[in-house]
Amino acid sequence: MAEEPKHIVSSFEADLKRLRDMIAAMGGLVEQAVTDAMTALLDHDPDIATRVVENDPKIDAQERQVEQFAVTLLALRQPVADDLRQVVSALKVITDLERIGDYAANIAKRSLVINRVAQNFALSGLGQMALLVQQNLKTSIDAVGEADPQKAIAVWRADQVVDDLYNTIFRELITYMMEDARSISACAHLLFIAKNLERIGDHATNIAELTYYAVTGQSLPDFRPKGDLTSAYFHAAPSGQ
Repeated sequence: MAEEPKHIVSSFEADLKRLRDMIAAMGGLVEQAVTDAMTALLDHDPDIATRVVENDPKIDAQERQVEQFAVTLLALRQPVADDLRQVVSALKVITDLERIGDYAANIAKRSLVINRVAQNFALSGLGQMALLVQQNLKTSIDAVGEADPQKAIAVWRADQVVDDLYNTIFRELITYMMEDARSISACAHLLFIAKNLERIGDHATNIAELTYYAVTGQSLPDFRPKGDLTSAYFHAAPSGQ
């Protein structure tokens, strides 16, 4: 089989770089949405919460743009082997990013409700969990943009810490609800916010796994550190809650 001319190979490399840059730009929007959603909750700021909800369609639009570009690459370039793996992985990554944007919007919506009622419990645990999730999200997006398998592995390993903190928050909120019936409404919303953060962490890990595979051609182990013990509680929850 004859080798492709160098200018064709170079052109496709430029296309792949553009694809990674587009994903990084979408990732930046998603990172900001998560940050703003938690700021809205912790600072009791309804204006920021509203902005997160209003900006969610921008993330959806960005996903469609990246998807169209990736599909065009598949149709016109007909990549194989490593190149095909990178494009297909990119299509999966943007799906994870879009879902993270949805979870951020959901957190913002719930913060609007929670901030209307008096709270007699601290949100420091949620704030700490959010910082861990945001760091993992940033690292996973950096791994995509830099095609860095080591950063992908770091995110994969860090998921356990997020789950452990989530389980602690879950137990604390359930205790609040048992001790004071007046806290049930707010705590229920906080439980779903914690679950949304946990799911954002899962999607960040998915992105890391996809990136590792795209770069190395190998999959990370099927078993990954996973400590969420509350899945059954939320089994019947609507999608995106």
